[in-house]
Amino acid sequence: MIDLRVLAPADPDDWPLWRDARLAALRDAPHAFKVRLSDWPTGGEEAWRARFARRDAEHLVAVSADGRPVGLAGGLPAPGRGGAAELRSLWVGPEARGRRTGDRLLAAVEEWARRTGRTTLRLAVLAGNTPAEALYRRNGFTDACEPYASHAPNTPDRSVGAAHRRPNGPSGNG
Repeated sequence: MIDLRVLAPADPDDWPLWRDARLAALRDAPHAFKVRLSDWPTGGEEAWRARFARRDAEHLVAVSADGRPVGLAGGLPAPGRGGAAELRSLWVGPEARGRRTGDRLLAAVEEWARRTGRTTLRLAVLAGNTPAEALYRRNGFTDACEPYASHAPNTPDRSVGAAHRRPNGPSGNG
């Protein structure tokens, strides 16, 4: 069984789970993220808490029955884009793949976007990430036909495609 947990920056017990999920994602799927594991120095508790501290964001972790993080997703307001939100860092670990975990994480971020009054949910996919592209298409996302700016300064430029969908649109994840 895989549970989804919404993590709260104000909860002192949540940041370690988020840290563990983020590091697991970067180790398991470096090809899926613009940021590399080496870009995230381990740091201490204070550094990780600072990374986790955005109160206007949604932090989700999929957790296995034994408490290990097996998935991750985030939502945050899109800077300079009015009513848009961004889906960030969606990852599903090998043991949770094929169990609709990605669909559930995506739906939870979409629900957060709806609740917070966002009109569009945007995301970026690195070129060649076919499983992610299939997940997003299956859930009704369409190509936005526009470049997507990197949110990771000082990282090598890698091709990304942007996609978007209205949070109140058809789900398609049956």
